[in-house]
Amino acid sequence: MQTILGANGQIGEELARELKRNFTSDIRIVSRGAKKVNDTDEVFSADLSIKEKAIEAVKGSEIAYFTLGLPISSDLWEEQFPLILQNVIDACKVNGTKLVFFDNTYMYPQDDRLLIEETVFDPVGRKGQVRKQMAEMVLKEIQSGGLEAVICRAPEFYGPGKTQSITNTLIFDNIKEGKKLKVPICSDKKRSLIWTPDASRATALIGNTPDAFGQTWHLPVDGSHPTYKEFIALASDVYAKEFKYTVVPKFAFKIGAPFNKRVGELQELLPRYEYDNIFDDSKFRKRFPGFHVTTYRKGIEQIRDEQLLPKQ
Repeated sequence: MQTILGANGQIGEELARELKRNFTSDIRIVSRGAKKVNDTDEVFSADLSIKEKAIEAVKGSEIAYFTLGLPISSDLWEEQFPLILQNVIDACKVNGTKLVFFDNTYMYPQDDRLLIEETVFDPVGRKGQVRKQMAEMVLKEIQSGGLEAVICRAPEFYGPGKTQSITNTLIFDNIKEGKKLKVPICSDKKRSLIWTPDASRATALIGNTPDAFGQTWHLPVDGSHPTYKEFIALASDVYAKEFKYTVVPKFAFKIGAPFNKRVGELQELLPRYEYDNIFDDSKFRKRFPGFHVTTYRKGIEQIRDEQLLPKQ
């Protein structure tokens, strides 16, 4: 049995599909309102902030994947995320279950340093502090030998389906709605974005590679690291339509923050858009040379094709 905790977001859903395709049909889907992804899935609805529910959710599992997401609220993150993770860690210990922790880069410095697995945590803002705390909780268990675990870390997403990110919101949502595209802060700094299905496929692969545990892994990205200007030019080529864009300066986000809670919550993430933000995946590529990384062109083509599908 392999269990996905927080399974009905984009990462969790793609992970369930990949596990079914290549590893196992014995999959448990866990979330507050759990729904099957594959027809063979077992579903378990649970509030993981309750320790007993977490223990029950993980029971009988060889591997548990923590892909749980929360709405982008610092208050909620501080209140819920460490509590839920501690419950999951305890549940894995009780059940003898290995933990695969799906992580982001919020705890990293937001400057032009190359991001590697050994980059020192230096978070900006409250959400970054929470993600630092969570990563350190897992690292402490790994280092103490208290839990067999692995960290899979991904940079900002772009992708199909339910993918949520600044890039999807400001670029692809606006393309779909016929609006002018927006770029945060700067259009000529290099960026690393991860295609969400690749993130899930790589996480499944790591979770089913016994010697990958006890480490942190940067998940694979297209290594061209385009600027937003280059990314939008590529999108224009794929869609065969020239897209115009506006660079939204930092002060505009600041002005909008009091009137839009989501804009306010994004403030602490903005410094990384002022610099080249390069995510190094060389460790993964060396260990898993056969893994096929989706190119930006292929990813954008898939988003385009999905947008052109008739509504059901």
